[in-house]
Amino acid sequence: MVCIVYMVAGMSSRFGGKIKQFAKVGPNAETLIEFSLNQAISAGFNKVIFVVGEKTASPFKKMFGNEYKGIPISYANQEFDASKRDKPWGTADALISANDLVSDDFVVCNGDDLYGENTFRKMREFATKNPHNDCATIGYNLMTVIPCKGTVNRGIFTVDENNYLIRIDETLGISKDNLGEHGLAESSISSQNIFFLKLGVLAMLKEKLIKFKEAHQEDRTSECYLPTELSNLVAQGKIKIKVLETPDKWLGVTNPEDEEILRQELASQN
Repeated sequence: MVCIVYMVAGMSSRFGGKIKQFAKVGPNAETLIEFSLNQAISAGFNKVIFVVGEKTASPFKKMFGNEYKGIPISYANQEFDASKRDKPWGTADALISANDLVSDDFVVCNGDDLYGENTFRKMREFATKNPHNDCATIGYNLMTVIPCKGTVNRGIFTVDENNYLIRIDETLGISKDNLGEHGLAESSISSQNIFFLKLGVLAMLKEKLIKFKEAHQEDRTSECYLPTELSNLVAQGKIKIKVLETPDKWLGVTNPEDEEILRQELASQN
């Protein structure tokens, strides 16, 4: 089976407790997560793992149960001690929460982003035909993944002449108006948290996560970012990540007003 891990544990405070993955954005009233699942299934993924949190576990299980269109779905719980922390430990922790359910190489991605069927197909083909035993990711032009209003956090890629990753710099508070303040340009290449990873990478990430939690045990808000930890593994020479291009446009919901923009975009594609 070719497995895809969706990170859907987090709920943004911008949405007032609303699960934005359930926003009906498709031309046939598909929710955002259904639209993404349809793309992944069409691209050949045949096993799904949802990494859910305390507030998303029940709604996701109620909506999907144990399968979607004949594709099996499993659930991993991203847990944290609310008496000691204000939020979960971040995307690296979300992925490690699924450690016991992942039995082969896999693709991990966000559940509130639309990457496109061709993007999923490219990742699956890399997973099945990878001649060099490398990992992979998709790079997006930064200006295409920043909302019209407000700020976002993005992992910024630096690559070599062969499009292999040199590092990922997690950059906070990016807007269309402050690129220069962050040392960025319109041509900068961004991560959208979609990675094809070899199974053995999970053990390496788990080790790093344990050390991160020990170093930040008194911090109620620090997060262990998946791109940052993958970047560290690249720098240490433990993994290689090929940065792939995609013909698809990234679409997603960052702010509540993005829902209508996304509906219009998907309707125009239909």
